[in-house]
Amino acid sequence: MADLGVILGDLDAESQALDDVVADLPASDWARETPAAGWTIAHQIAHLAWTDEKALIAAAHPEDWQAEVESLLTAGEHYVDEAAAEGAELPPGELLERWRAGRARLAEALAAVPDGQKLPWYGPPMSAASMVTARLMETWAHGQDVYDALGLRREPTARLWHIARFGTRTRDFAYLLNSLAPPAEEFRVELAAPDGTTWTFGPEDAAQKLTGGAVDFCLVITQRRHPADTDLVAQGPDVEEWLTVAQAFAGPPGSGREAGQFAPPTDSFPRRRQ
Repeated sequence: MADLGVILGDLDAESQALDDVVADLPASDWARETPAAGWTIAHQIAHLAWTDEKALIAAAHPEDWQAEVESLLTAGEHYVDEAAAEGAELPPGELLERWRAGRARLAEALAAVPDGQKLPWYGPPMSAASMVTARLMETWAHGQDVYDALGLRREPTARLWHIARFGTRTRDFAYLLNSLAPPAEEFRVELAAPDGTTWTFGPEDAAQKLTGGAVDFCLVITQRRHPADTDLVAQGPDVEEWLTVAQAFAGPPGSGREAGQFAPPTDSFPRRRQ
């Protein structure tokens, strides 16, 4: 069973790492465009703050969730972009404080969720541990957009394990989002971790396998890199298809990034030839 306290600590660390990057940026940099079309750095932080606020409803007031979903449905299909744009209009300091206060309230609420209770969400209901993992995944993914916008490289950490595991567990969810039938058999996933060890998921004797670096895998399942710009190697047609639809976040299928948009990595798991 996942240790909620450990994941909450990792979420806090990931959030603080991004906070440290944006806290001292001049206002002009908050308006800098990121790889997400139409989204500035301010949009990215505003989205994290907004999503934390929605997660707080699910964790602390699940009885209000249906009303929240209904209000979003009336807002139209662009409600995520519109919410990010609204938040991005705030002065950077005010937006930063909104994000800080919201994530602190959310952490407190998630820590208080009783064992075994499922929380409503835009995708399938999830445990508190899964919700924290999803927030960690989103913070890391939107943080990548900020790093890319600023031309910065961040050091990978062991926190990626949670995101990698989440990526494998959301495989079937991604297929269903794309109106495709998930493969009947599990895949084997072998990833080179930041510390030089190997993280493995799925049965060792699986007929189809994915290998590569943990960073690149996390970038693909969060749609921050096109598979062609990574070191991931698919062994089997179903795994190849998975890489084209992989999506660990809720919502409609994303457009991801274009092939060639980013240079292939130079310091992750070496590409394997077959």
